[in-house]
Amino acid sequence: MSKSTDERGRIYLPKDVRERFGDQYRIVELPSHVALFPVDEDPLDGLRAAVGDAFAETEVDELKGQAREGISREVRAEADDRAQGGEE
Repeated sequence: MSKSTDERGRIYLPKDVRERFGDQYRIVELPSHVALFPVDEDPLDGLRAAVGDAFAETEVDELKGQAREGISREVRAEADDRAQGGEE
């Protein structure tokens, strides 16, 4: 799907996308692109729905730390790849 911004920089998502993913998104700037990620009203409920009880014994702060570390590794790897001329 391709969308353009209007004169004020807004992007309008089609109704079927909003119905499927909701009305609230997190905008993530990465070295090579920008991504939109739907945000659940309660992100932990969304995580639990996606993975069941896989993290039932894990504290919220630990989950946040692990997620941040994983994202940092991915961003560093992508930046290293780009610096080495691995752009696609």
